[in-house]
Amino acid sequence: MPAAVAASSAVAYPLLAGPLTRLLALDGERRIDVAGFLRHVHGVAAWLPESAHVVNLCEDRYHFLVLLCAAAVRGKVTLLPPSRAPQVVADIQASHGGCPAIGDQAQEACVADYRLPTPLPEADGPMPQLPAQQLLLIGFTSGSTGKPSANAKTWGSFQASTAQNMAALRPWFGQASASVVATVPAQHMYGIEMSVMLPLLGPALVHAGRPFFAEDVARALAQAPEPRLLVTTPLHLDALLRSGVAIPSMQAIVTATAPLPAELALAAEQQLGCAVQEMFGSTETCIIASRRTAHESAWTPLPGVKLLPQPDGTTVMAPHLAQPVVLADLVECADDGRFLLRGRRADLLEIAGKRASLGDLTRRLLAIEGVQDGVMLQLPAEPGRRVGRIAALVVAPQLDEAALMAALRPLMDPVFLPRPLRLVGALPRNETGKLPRDALLAMLQPAAG
Repeated sequence: MPAAVAASSAVAYPLLAGPLTRLLALDGERRIDVAGFLRHVHGVAAWLPESAHVVNLCEDRYHFLVLLCAAAVRGKVTLLPPSRAPQVVADIQASHGGCPAIGDQAQEACVADYRLPTPLPEADGPMPQLPAQQLLLIGFTSGSTGKPSANAKTWGSFQASTAQNMAALRPWFGQASASVVATVPAQHMYGIEMSVMLPLLGPALVHAGRPFFAEDVARALAQAPEPRLLVTTPLHLDALLRSGVAIPSMQAIVTATAPLPAELALAAEQQLGCAVQEMFGSTETCIIASRRTAHESAWTPLPGVKLLPQPDGTTVMAPHLAQPVVLADLVECADDGRFLLRGRRADLLEIAGKRASLGDLTRRLLAIEGVQDGVMLQLPAEPGRRVGRIAALVVAPQLDEAALMAALRPLMDPVFLPRPLRLVGALPRNETGKLPRDALLAMLQPAAG
């Protein structure tokens, strides 16, 4: 166990940082300070049904914060499903003793067994102190590369990882309190780190909403005092730039969950007048590195993070990790610790003695004029074949399959041309823009058959 984690395992940390008068959350006319938040936490903690676990489905980010902390005060572990699909949530409930799912939306709009009371109950109580080793939550991977897996996070590990994230943001915010507006769900690990733990443990306040459309993002930013931080994804950032909506000034934007094209990062910096910082991490490791993508291709590890390249991936060591974690990502490290991503072992292709990567093939596909979205993937090997065929799903309303194939032929070796190539109206992206492999295969199944 790393020294930082081992040293903290015998101590306890307060639930929140800062004075009781510190502004914690806002939404329109609603302004909530630490004192008011604690009253809601103690009230909801007393209301919670008996169980060892609870599934948190709250859409309102403030409600999510209250339920997360109320569960922790009661010693319950929060479960964060990879999606809100009823069967996905039901499977997680069943595997954790039939625990309750709690949300804040109408019953027909979600699968919650319980809805948070309206208004939230309140009760007096002291500032909770949580042991560093207390298991706070279990996050599940998105399933974009296979079956979702569970990843447990302790209160102490979030103390260490949040300190790293604050250090990464310091060049733009210093010691000032940042106003966080996030388009990503709180249930995602990236959303947890940047829009839940930052306001809990750092000098930040958070907008309670999860704006989706550009007009909603602009409205939320306008409600938040400066300096402002937008937590988003490449998909949302691209839509924001295309919208033409006037966006209030921001100090910085952070983005994750999918690769950020350098061209998009540069366009965002020029159009919005602020730094765009890309974060690299995973549900297993949390955020471990960052880069200003418009100006650099190499990643800089966060303080205390070390990467060791392996033949089949990369070993990650960090102060917030109880033990090293092996990622499937392949990296090339420089002497100063910075690194370049070289794809994933599972993305590397070798067909007829020729090599390529799915990531690079997808980038070439997306560079074709008229292609709005797309992905290349390898199908399972058919009976009698050693390797699976390459396939593509493409959103290109003004093109047909023949035109796309003609545009692809000069860009890649013939053995990597997609067969089948299917034109679709939209890709099955989840809330953070990722593409679950099972959903892609389902879309391709008729064409593959």
